[in-house]
Amino acid sequence: MDTSSKTDLRRGSIGVAHIVFFVVAAASPLTAVVGVSPAAFALGNGAGVPGTFLLVGLLYLIFSVGFTTMNRFIGSAGGFYSYIANGLGRQAGVAGAFIALATYNAIDIAVYGLFGFFVSDIVKTFGGPDLPWIVYSILLGIAVFLCGMRNIEFSGKVLGYCMIAEIAILALLGFAILMSGGGAEGISFSSFSMDQIFASGLGVALVFVVSSFIGFEATAIFGEEARDPKKTIPRATYLSVIIIAVFYAFVTWTVTLHYGPANIVAEASNNTATLYLSAVQAKLGHAAGVVMNLLLISSLFACALSFHNTINRYFYAIGREGVAWSGLALTHAKHQSPYVAGMIQTVVALAVTIAFAVFGQDPYAVVFAWTGTFASLGILVLQILVSIAVIGFFVRDGRNTTLWHRLIAPALSAAGLGVCLLLMVLNLSLVSGSNSLVVDSFPIMIAVIGLGGFAFATWMRSARPGIYDNLGRAFS
Repeated sequence: MDTSSKTDLRRGSIGVAHIVFFVVAAASPLTAVVGVSPAAFALGNGAGVPGTFLLVGLLYLIFSVGFTTMNRFIGSAGGFYSYIANGLGRQAGVAGAFIALATYNAIDIAVYGLFGFFVSDIVKTFGGPDLPWIVYSILLGIAVFLCGMRNIEFSGKVLGYCMIAEIAILALLGFAILMSGGGAEGISFSSFSMDQIFASGLGVALVFVVSSFIGFEATAIFGEEARDPKKTIPRATYLSVIIIAVFYAFVTWTVTLHYGPANIVAEASNNTATLYLSAVQAKLGHAAGVVMNLLLISSLFACALSFHNTINRYFYAIGREGVAWSGLALTHAKHQSPYVAGMIQTVVALAVTIAFAVFGQDPYAVVFAWTGTFASLGILVLQILVSIAVIGFFVRDGRNTTLWHRLIAPALSAAGLGVCLLLMVLNLSLVSGSNSLVVDSFPIMIAVIGLGGFAFATWMRSARPGIYDNLGRAFS
């Protein structure tokens, strides 16, 4: 039997639409809007939040310039790992891989906790059994693994249905508000004025808004499975950023109109958990509120499945290149999915989630809030490293790219993302909702994880030079 086929991904199997479904599902529109924007309204720049989404969208479009330009020359399931290794060196690449694995696994754990919290509450509300939240988290993990083991097109279709459903109810809410003439103050575009966007609290709002975009960078991870990746990946990346930015801006703008720009801060502060649910019930009826709760569950499932596929491909890449156990690179005989990596990822994420439950930690206030904060920090660190890596990659050979693509855009994105990272570090207690020393140590933890990866690669350089020489390059 040809053993090479055992480590092959399903090439040429997905197009722009599939990748966009993965990315937007990872961004989890319903969860992001319902869970994140109320805090941005209450603690940030109030009615300027819709404009802030467009501002951050512009920043990520600039990031995408260098990101997608480098993708023309570096395309592998290693995602950020491959970019950093080729732009900043193999040791930095392995450091990035370690941070990426910790970060994306933290996201999955956060989703498991939030899923268990919401499903447990909804089941009890409808008269169902009062089961521990961890039961539902475990069921989610099993369902996600089984879906992720199937071929990549299957996951793309599932995510597409989930994404369309959750976008539909938020879009219906927005159009219902506009059709009714807005709120008491009518229809106004003040949320997009420079005075409102750059009002006091913008820095805090940026912290929450940036976290809503987590996942869009996963487009490059599917490069080996995409049809015509040199065109597909850039199109999917730009389209994903635009959809996320514009849609989030639209929904937050219309809910601002519903309550009134002058009242949105007070409403978000006093009714954080029900800000959108109350608006849906008021404009679309009580039944729509029930549907919204059910769609929140499907949104979390889609988010978990999307990140599961992302993490699998990181495990797959480091297994294939010899950084970790080679068994991680095995793919399913029928579906050509990295099912062994998926199995390991599921066990790791569920083990950590179960440990939280065993020690009596709150699934929302600790599991979701803490691991979500850790992940937000890690993603920003990786995005900054990638922006710098783009510059490093092209400084040796411009490869007929323009100065804007190889230097100016990535430098601007590194600076902008650096500001966002600093703001997040300075506001960890707000993002996490906790003053815990554990949360305060997250930046140090991420640095230690990165240094661990760097040290491991340094050891490989002398102990396994053959493997080391191919790190990040075997599939470029």
